[in-house]
Formats: sequence, structure tokens, C-alpha cells
Amino acid sequence: MTATNPWVALPDGGPTPVLTRGLRAAHEALVTRAGTRPDARVRPVVWDSWRRSLGSGIDPDGALPPVDLLDDDLVSYRTAHPLAAVMPVIRRLLVADAEADQMIVAVTDAAGRMLWVEGDTRLRDRAAGMHFVEGASWHEDVAGTNAPGTALALDHAVQIYGSEHFRRPVQPWSCSAAPVHDPVTGALLGAIDVTGGDHVAGPHVLTLVRATAAAAESELRWLYRDQAGGRRPAVEHSGAPVLEVLGRDRARLTTAGGQLELSLRHSELVVLLAEAAAAGEGRTAEQLAAECHPGDAAPVTVRAELSRLRRLVGNELVGSRPYRLLAPLRSDADDVRHLLGRGAVGAALDRYPGALLPRSEAPGVRAARAGLSGALRQAVLATGRAELLVRYGQLPEAAEDLPFWQACLTVLPAGSARRTAAAARVQRLRLRSRRGVSAR
Repeated sequence: MTATNPWVALPDGGPTPVLTRGLRAAHEALVTRAGTRPDARVRPVVWDSWRRSLGSGIDPDGALPPVDLLDDDLVSYRTAHPLAAVMPVIRRLLVADAEADQMIVAVTDAAGRMLWVEGDTRLRDRAAGMHFVEGASWHEDVAGTNAPGTALALDHAVQIYGSEHFRRPVQPWSCSAAPVHDPVTGALLGAIDVTGGDHVAGPHVLTLVRATAAAAESELRWLYRDQAGGRRPAVEHSGAPVLEVLGRDRARLTTAGGQLELSLRHSELVVLLAEAAAAGEGRTAEQLAAECHPGDAAPVTVRAELSRLRRLVGNELVGSRPYRLLAPLRSDADDVRHLLGRGAVGAALDRYPGALLPRSEAPGVRAARAGLSGALRQAVLATGRAELLVRYGQLPEAAEDLPFWQACLTVLPAGSARRTAAAARVQRLRLRSRRGVSAR
């Protein structure tokens, strides 16, 4: 007897009324009585996903998955994504026949955000009603059990038949998805998904999707071999210098001439000039001395540091009298601010690996760091979205933030492992706070 593949939804090629009724009954029992034991009518991979979805606080009849990226933000993000380079392969193997096969083909990033949604136009119009669109987040933590989200959560190819979806609005659809990895580092890049009717949950479709994912990884491997040392090809430089300062002790400046790691002091000066440029201003040596040094510092010291910086990065970038940026400079901090301004909180959190120059004690840098971190924290709390709170809680700056963890307790579902962990964190921080008061 051949063992049944646990990742295939419909091993016999089609559903039966008995299967569908059983799945719906098991689903109803779980969402109304969270302590229900595993049901033999439900595949273990689906049951476990249902439990994770329930623990994430997802309402089976609730709000649609959020759209995190729109318009120019979506275009620029996916253009720079590694999977953009293999879209011709995916289109040739899947999209070319998608309309004839009555399928939608979607490609996500590692966070489950839809970057490309192509294929049958009529089906895409229908799917848009449940926010199955480019820029929307379909990770399991956000959208419940679904093939691309669950494939990313488990890092394994999987099929989800209609009634196996956790959210009821998605249950008229079936889907098959497989993760795609970086062939050099092994890192998860995203997922390839096919969505449509019941036929999409048959074994042959999962085989096709897995083969396409393998072809995409093979194509990436060949592309990387064309680069020196077999490394990932760099994102094509668009002209404007790029400054990376988030989660880094020292800034990295990328220009048309290459990349440059700056010293801490030069990093601070460029950040301060960029902050001034955002307000359309420059800075005198006296102003920079006050913003750059915690104590008193002679302006002549700052002038000497700026002179070395200008020799390093070029006079065409940093001007004097007053000191200012002479050309547009894009920073990862600016990207986060822009995304927050657009309401794309999930994307902003993705773009935020950590605090701005965390080792810097320069007063001006500390103010910029606190302002950006505070804006992100406030935006995450305002969403009330459990998965964003959990992700923000993994940042170092959240570790001792008692009000943040208290806010998590009001959002995370009772009985979930995440709420239990948050409650334990609140208890530890409160105890530490009381000990601190007693010591004084």
C-alpha cells in the first residue's frame, strides 16, 4: 500500500461531500470550543495550522488581510526583490497556461506579502474581493490557514483544499504553494502559489508548483554564478546615494562608485546632515558640534572631521558654508518614515532591523533614533494587529518596555502561547521595577 502524502489535499484528485461536511464540522467545533482535540477528518498539517491561526487571534469571519504595500512602494519593493529576476521563469512555467487552466499565480516575499498576482483575469477580479491582491499580506499569522502562508510558516510545499482554509471567506478556493530559497545562503525568499478551484488541490498541481520553485532556485543559482564569488547580484544602483544606519553601529554609504563603511563619527555627521536636509536646512560647525558631541566641543574639531568626511565621500555630496548635503541621499530611516506616513506599518517593520546607530551618544542622533523608534512603536500599537506586536516585541528596544507588553496582553488571544509569554514578561518587568523602587 502506498502511503498518502500528508502535504497533498486531494490525493484522489477530487473532493467528496462527506469530506467537505467533515471539514466544516471539525472547523466549527474548533473555533467554538478552542480545547477540541485533533479530529481524524482533518489532516494533521491543517489541524496544526488551524490551531496556530486560532492562537494568533484570527477571526474566521473577520477583517480581510491587510494591504501593506501600494503604488510606488510596491513597485520599488518588488523591483529590488531577488525573485524579480526569476519572474520570466515563473511566467513561462505557470502563468502562460494559467488562464486556460483557470488558475491564479501569486508570488510572495518571505513575510507572505503578495508581490505578483497574475493569471486568469476573471478569477483575479473575484479574488480581489478577499484582498488576494498585490501588496496584501497572506502570511498564516495574518490570514489564517492558506497555502502560501502555511508553506512559509512550515517552509514546505503544501496544498489547502477549500474547507481546509481557516477563514470562511477563503473556503470557496483551493491553493498549492511551495517556498523558494536563496541558493547560496538557504534563506527563505518567498513562495510560489497557484489558486483556483478544487482541481488546484490535486497532486499534479503540487508537483508542478514544486518544480517551478526548483526551477526558480536553479535560475537564481546561475544568475549568482555570473557575479564575482558566486554572491547575490547587487541591486542595480539608481543614481542617488543610499545610507544604511538602522541596526548598524556604523553607517554604510552606497554610491555609484561602490560601498563605503563610515566611522562612527562620520556616520553621526552624515545622519545629522541628512536630518537637516529633510527640513531643507544646513548646519554651521557650531550647530554640529552641539548635536554631535555630548559635552562641549570646539567647532574647529568638527570642521576637521567634516574636512576628512568630504575627502572621503566627495565634495559633490557634502558642501560647506553652511555644511549641507548637495545631492539627494536616500536612507533606510527615511524609507521607514515614508512607509509609516503611508500607513504601511507591516512594511515599515520589515524595513526596520533595529535602532538608528544604536551605539551613538551624539545628542542629535539620539533624538533622531528616539523619534523614529517612537513613531514605529506608536504605529504598531495603533494597528492592534497581534502579528505586528509580536514582531515588534522581538526588537531589542522592546525588551524592557513594560507599557508595550501590557498593551500586548489586551490584543493577544487568551490561552495562546504568545500571550502567556507576554504575561510572563510583564510579570518580570513589574517585579524588577518594584525591586528598583525598594532599592532607592
